[in-house]
Amino acid sequence: MTHPINTLTVPLVSITTARSGVSAKANELGMRNMQERAYAKRGEQYLLIKSPPASGKSRALMFIALDKLHNQGLKQAIVVVPERSIGGSFADEALTQHGFDRDWKVAPQWNLCNAPGVDEPRIARSKVEAVRKFLASDGGDSSDLRVLVCTHATFRFAVEELGVQAFDNRLIGIDEFHHVSANPDNKLGNQLGELMARNQVHVVAMTGSYFRGDSEAVLAPADEGKFETVTYTYYEQLNGYQWLKSLDIGYFFYTGRYVDAVAKVLEPALKTIVHIPNVNSRESLKDKEREVNEIMHALGEWAGTEEKTGFHLIKTQDGRTLKVADLVDDSDAAKRARVLGALKDPAHKNDRSHVDIIIALGMAKEGFDWIWCEHALTIGYRSSLTEVVQIIGRATRDAPGKERARFTNLIAEPTAEQSEVAEAVNDMLKAISASLLMEQVLAPRYVFTPRNVGAQEGFDYGPGGYVAGGKNLGVNKETGEIHIEINGLTKPKSKEGQRICKEDLNEVIAAFIQDKPSLERGLLDQEHTIPQELTIQRLGKIVRERYPALSDADQEAVRQHAIAVINITQQAKLALGTPDQAPEGAGTATETAAALAANTAAVGNTDLIDGVRKFINVRDLDIDLIDRINPFEAAYAVLAKTMDEKSLRQIQASIASKKLTISEDEARQLAQRALQFKQERGHRPEITSNDAWEKRMAEGVAALTRYRNQAKAAAATGGTANG
Repeated sequence: MTHPINTLTVPLVSITTARSGVSAKANELGMRNMQERAYAKRGEQYLLIKSPPASGKSRALMFIALDKLHNQGLKQAIVVVPERSIGGSFADEALTQHGFDRDWKVAPQWNLCNAPGVDEPRIARSKVEAVRKFLASDGGDSSDLRVLVCTHATFRFAVEELGVQAFDNRLIGIDEFHHVSANPDNKLGNQLGELMARNQVHVVAMTGSYFRGDSEAVLAPADEGKFETVTYTYYEQLNGYQWLKSLDIGYFFYTGRYVDAVAKVLEPALKTIVHIPNVNSRESLKDKEREVNEIMHALGEWAGTEEKTGFHLIKTQDGRTLKVADLVDDSDAAKRARVLGALKDPAHKNDRSHVDIIIALGMAKEGFDWIWCEHALTIGYRSSLTEVVQIIGRATRDAPGKERARFTNLIAEPTAEQSEVAEAVNDMLKAISASLLMEQVLAPRYVFTPRNVGAQEGFDYGPGGYVAGGKNLGVNKETGEIHIEINGLTKPKSKEGQRICKEDLNEVIAAFIQDKPSLERGLLDQEHTIPQELTIQRLGKIVRERYPALSDADQEAVRQHAIAVINITQQAKLALGTPDQAPEGAGTATETAAALAANTAAVGNTDLIDGVRKFINVRDLDIDLIDRINPFEAAYAVLAKTMDEKSLRQIQASIASKKLTISEDEARQLAQRALQFKQERGHRPEITSNDAWEKRMAEGVAALTRYRNQAKAAAATGGTANG
């Protein structure tokens, strides 16, 4: 079933897929593409699986765990999930029916996610006794007696009480690994570090969203380097689907009450999950039950509830009856349990007509599996980019007849009349940041090399093949990777630098586009912002702080690779003519939005290659050129079409009025760049230069001189006083 694109929103990101069906095909052991790739590395002691929602991570762990238990000599396997509901992903599976040599079984007493009680400290600690008994048991060759499933909380308490040595010679499988953090205050992260330092356990970590969505690293660099990584990209996953052929990600600005705006973007014909804002948020009306009732009223006339499921029945104007699941109302525990049970009922997993709309507050996100979801509608910015990615993942399941999916973020438009303009602008920037990150997550991976290194194995360079000295673009048709040559590109020398450029660029980019000064200046003060201040200074600082152990040369290599990914993707989009400007003859704002949306929808992953080819065909691609491009240029083009022009001008004026001073750290960075400039050009940067970046470097040198003179003067004064 197909539906027209929403004419009120312009997607910032829109992709189309090849629908090859590869994602659903299984080999002779019953393993899909990603699972086969992970199983090939089952002998690794530390394995990290980065793979999107619905790609089969849970079953991949089952295959690997069974091999480690029966062929690699490990005693037991402990599967750790963030919340009890996700424990259902590791229920019994008859793997032998599909070709594997063993079934996955978990004895009822060892599935602690099914045990009564919530995961608050008192209850979680009582489950430690069950973990103790499990570790002391001898399951022999019986798989179901050698596997335990518990929550992160239970595992933390167990390690705290029993000590890391109690888990020797076991496999620890950690689901939703982005909950771990290298921050000293993160207990699970600390305990994992201790387990790895003892080096007596095997770890399989899995995540569909490896960046945490905040500034914290998931693992310390030293621990990260111990993991062998299996990466299965969103691009591979979506391209391998059988049904879903497009995904749109965008935002819609509203004024007034959000419940009035919901009616404009909530299409009753689409299977939808609506996430309403937290009651403490600015967007909330502070009455969650009333908000749910108003959303249902916008859909139609209430006609009672379905007795068996507890779903509300809403009669629409066209005579249809919608079934709406309310996960917000928690006043009646029995009714809430009935609704949840109906949603999780495996008998209706493949029943498209079972439910039409789900309204949720803190639920229906991570690990929630409703394959029919076509629209994830979220009000207000979520707490992190990770949460946004998880919500989008609810809509990206493949299902028969489901051809289009979308994510819409309703954001309060900053206006001059608002008392909390700064907070509104902050939410807007975060929403755009999330969209930019998703664009990167969904894009094919790039392989960058300096010019004339030759053709890369597995890449197709078109009818003429690879041409030495030419503007080559290679495509790996199996993985979707794109090979691009860049003049002046610095290649990483160390193994860690190479790993980061291959595996971690999304994490670097996530940190950059969450950097508020970068996004604020690059998006809303383009007239007064020198691109190199973002691409070289800000991004360079982020890389240095994230990877302090790397050499200066490798830090620069990581920076260059990250900015190349961002800017080539953005320029490819602009090279295809969208969304650079409104179509000629466009009329109303809605007509303009509709035309742009239709045009943007044509620019999918498959067409990104055409955009990249157009971009590099008209440019002599070098790293200096890439550094001179504002990475938020294309995003601004969409913003200018979706936001009230007066409000946008007011915000821009407010941002531009902020005085920017050169900090000592920035002055030092600029002075280092000035030295490099002198070595390359034979003269120092001139403060009177017409080139904005050369002038900025000269200002940095002058600022550093002032800082040093001030430090000398302070030292001299202090010395005299002390004498």
